[in-house]
Amino acid sequence: MYELFIANKNYSSWSLRPWVLMKTLKIPFAERLAPFPPAAPGNTVFKKFSPSGKVPFLKDGKTGVWDSLAIAEYLAERHKGVWPADAKARAFARSAAAEMHSGFTDLRNTCTMSCGVRVKITKVSPELKADVSRIAALWNDGLKRFGGPFLAGKKFSAADAFYCPVAFRMQTYGLKVDAKSSAYAKRLLALPAMREWYQAALNETMRIERYEEHARSVGTVTEDLRAA
Repeated sequence: MYELFIANKNYSSWSLRPWVLMKTLKIPFAERLAPFPPAAPGNTVFKKFSPSGKVPFLKDGKTGVWDSLAIAEYLAERHKGVWPADAKARAFARSAAAEMHSGFTDLRNTCTMSCGVRVKITKVSPELKADVSRIAALWNDGLKRFGGPFLAGKKFSAADAFYCPVAFRMQTYGLKVDAKSSAYAKRLLALPAMREWYQAALNETMRIERYEEHARSVGTVTEDLRAA
């Protein structure tokens, strides 16, 4: 059985990608939770199992795969449904996932993932606004071109998995998008796997102060739904 090494569910957007993909496609795996250390980056902790010193990390027997996009491709070689069967939809899905993987820096840096809080952003920068606008345009393009309800057609794929953290960010920070994009984000949030991840995130009691401080630095924390 696969082993998937992840960090705290409240904070780790990169861990969410393969986790929600494997859960939704019913690919069995054993979860290995390795929390972020309280006061420093996780490289030392994660180096024990991941050569990059980062999560997620997938272990398949003696084979190790790191980086969420590499994990998706590794799984695609072994399981149907990771990418769409249709060639045009598959090309779009891979492009969309790659764009998320390498881009949207301002969204990542400003709206770090913290599932259990709600933050009213003090100021939306032009760069953040541009990132959110591009994501909405990409979502609308995929939904229109392939008919929905998911980005590349009727079935959930890795492209959707890569945007699941964005759905959490939109919920946390109240980011505004058009009605069709908002409905798609809510569709992702309603997935059984996403609800499971969210509940586990709310149940976590560990707080990483550098992430907590960042949320406070970009706006006002209006609600904290996490366990005390």
